[in-house]
Amino acid sequence: MAILYGMVARGTVVLAEYSATTTNAGAIAKQILEKTPGNNDTHVSYSQDRYVFHLKRTDGLSVLCMADDSLGRRIPFAFLEDVHQRFVRTYGRAVLTAQAYAMNDEFSRVLSQQMEYYSSDPSADRINRLRGEMDQVRNVMIENIDKVLDRGDRLELIVDKTANLQGNTFRFRKQARRFRSNVWWKNFKLMVLLIFALLIIIYIVLAFICHGPALPSCLN
Repeated sequence: MAILYGMVARGTVVLAEYSATTTNAGAIAKQILEKTPGNNDTHVSYSQDRYVFHLKRTDGLSVLCMADDSLGRRIPFAFLEDVHQRFVRTYGRAVLTAQAYAMNDEFSRVLSQQMEYYSSDPSADRINRLRGEMDQVRNVMIENIDKVLDRGDRLELIVDKTANLQGNTFRFRKQARRFRSNVWWKNFKLMVLLIFALLIIIYIVLAFICHGPALPSCLN
């Protein structure tokens, strides 16, 4: 299991590369860069016979390697991340304007050293596994924070709904009191009208019995 080829490029401009064996990996790597246009961050792998080309692009800087397919993905991408950090730390903003192979003489040695380390040193996999576990913890923390934030949004929504419900309850009670008051006045007016009508009926009956509106026979 080994990493056999490494490259650093800006777009399709190769800035540094190193091959541990005589292959056409460089030509295939350039084809991959051409077939993966743009500056969007990406992590992608391409298989070629029993080898796999792994590409990591971050902030327009592409780091690529070819490794045995039996090596999996974890170690090659750990290698790419390591190389990316070393390259940016060493050259900084010069990466943005450098000509093709401008860093090759110096950085090809770094590629060679790191390829050997990630291909043969057992601690490389332990370090990467630890990074993976840390990433998992970080992802869990982010997920938990998202849940807390989501719950906070829901709490705010519940508070808003509670406030609206309280306001609606207050308006309902006020309307209910007004309704009861209106009903009471209507009942009172109806009662007065009924009493007045009853008095009129009684007066008419008495006037008929007492032979006149002045009730002469009843008052004498």
